[in-house]
Amino acid sequence: MPRPRPILLKLLLLALPAAGLRAQVLKPRLRQVVAPPARKEKFQLYLLIGQSNMAGRGAVESQDTLPNRHVLRLSPAGQWEIAKDPIHFDKPVAGVGPGLTFGRLMAARNTSVTVGLIPGAVGGSGIDFWMPGAYFPDTKSHPYDDALARAKTALQTGTLAGIIWHQGESDSNPEKSAAYQAKLKALIERLRTDLQAPNVPFVAGQLPAFQINKPGPDGQSQTNQAALRINQAVAQLQKQVPHYDFITAEGTADIGDHTHFNTASARLLGQRYAAAMQKLQRKLPRKK
Repeated sequence: MPRPRPILLKLLLLALPAAGLRAQVLKPRLRQVVAPPARKEKFQLYLLIGQSNMAGRGAVESQDTLPNRHVLRLSPAGQWEIAKDPIHFDKPVAGVGPGLTFGRLMAARNTSVTVGLIPGAVGGSGIDFWMPGAYFPDTKSHPYDDALARAKTALQTGTLAGIIWHQGESDSNPEKSAAYQAKLKALIERLRTDLQAPNVPFVAGQLPAFQINKPGPDGQSQTNQAALRINQAVAQLQKQVPHYDFITAEGTADIGDHTHFNTASARLLGQRYAAAMQKLQRKLPRKK
């Protein structure tokens, strides 16, 4: 057998570290396409929308890639896959958000059903981009239209069981925060109408303390009153919108940027979303 030429051997040795690095990068993102349950009522769908903290920016760890055949996600190509983080794909920095923990807990409640996660969050998208026809240049997408289309694709094989929403960072200024409550209420009504799901439970998340109190130019902590107004709006809708609840972001931490939840906090939010969703579902009128 001929021996490799020295220059060829050198090129092969140089290529090995690079190939190994690519494998390490791609390994957590490997996806397994699977068939959804045959019966729609056994496939419960959840739409995950908002901006970057719903999409997730936490670091992916090994536990975030463990497969669970009872939790699927709709891929960018519209196929059902075993859910692993990152669930979302809005930007290359997508990481751990609340979605996977939420899905796992919803599936654990009833092992006779499968949970389908529909990722639709778009980092940086203010609530004005969550209207029909609105174009978001940062990601060259239409947040509302795209999420609606993905939800309708998912509904061909399953049943919509709930919507979770985490957004408001981009609207945390005096002008936009004043109109936030009315816009979120209109968004909920529009989604329920467009998805023909008038009673679908909707859970929204509040902004964390690290977004409300940030260091100013002088290094001293400053309170963003507009962020507080966003949280008040999210809470007050509980008295105005049926089948609606909200979760707090108390006790959470950021990744060091005063904007995005770290991995542990994203999972904590997933737990809170699941608890709130299950509470709303228990109160739904029973189908005859």
